[in-house]
Amino acid sequence: MINDPGVNALDGAVGCGEQLRKAREAAGLSLEQVASQLRMPVQVVTALEAEHWDRLGAPVFVRGQLRSYARLLNVDLGDLLAQAGIAPVVPPTLVSHTHTPRARRVAESLGRRAVYVVITAVLAVPVWYVISGNSNSQPPSTASLDEVPAPVADAMPAVAPASAPQRTAPADNGPYLASMAPARPITAAATPGAALVLDFKGDSWVNILAPDGATVEKALVRAGESRSFTAGQVGSMVLGNAAEVEVKQASGAVDLAPYKRGNVARFTVSSDGSVAPVSH
Repeated sequence: MINDPGVNALDGAVGCGEQLRKAREAAGLSLEQVASQLRMPVQVVTALEAEHWDRLGAPVFVRGQLRSYARLLNVDLGDLLAQAGIAPVVPPTLVSHTHTPRARRVAESLGRRAVYVVITAVLAVPVWYVISGNSNSQPPSTASLDEVPAPVADAMPAVAPASAPQRTAPADNGPYLASMAPARPITAAATPGAALVLDFKGDSWVNILAPDGATVEKALVRAGESRSFTAGQVGSMVLGNAAEVEVKQASGAVDLAPYKRGNVARFTVSSDGSVAPVSH
């Protein structure tokens, strides 16, 4: 409780200041020494001795400062303080805020639910949009080298020159993912020849590499198409659905049986056109 500056908080406590002053002088202490020991400003010590209580703030502070001064000088101010009529320290009144009106509780509950709904919508709508968008997209078709799609009826064979591989544009039936299992080495005699010609009786996945490992062709070749390569142009081949592929050299047709595992043929081609099994 803050004291009104216009009211003397210790009216009637005449004698406290005078008694303290006389005790200080009897002890041979100056105002500065008392202020230093009490850790108070000199002006506060002067106001206590002059009984200018209104300059010292609330009564609780005045009582504390008088007690500290009296304790320093071993002076008993009990009777004088009791006669001064200093107001006792009144603790602040505690007001309970635990009771909340029902209307306020309902409003707060609705507000929390509304916030929860908004947050849920913000998070759920983009997720639903992404999931629904992905569900409408069609996954790519997959095809094994051993199982190829049905041949296209209107695919026309193309005649390619011997200098470079030629092919006709296949119909676009969507992407295919080829799976190639590792082949076990098979020993076979080399077949001499100056060039290779591939005639496709059915659809086949091919992976044709140059001698330096570069890809010459890796795609699904449709039935009716053909490929031709000069000697030294191809280093290795993998043919899916090999039963539907006829490999020919200048000396005649190449038997793919020694190079097949299941319905996949793997073989290497030397610089002179000879065919040999893949080495591991």
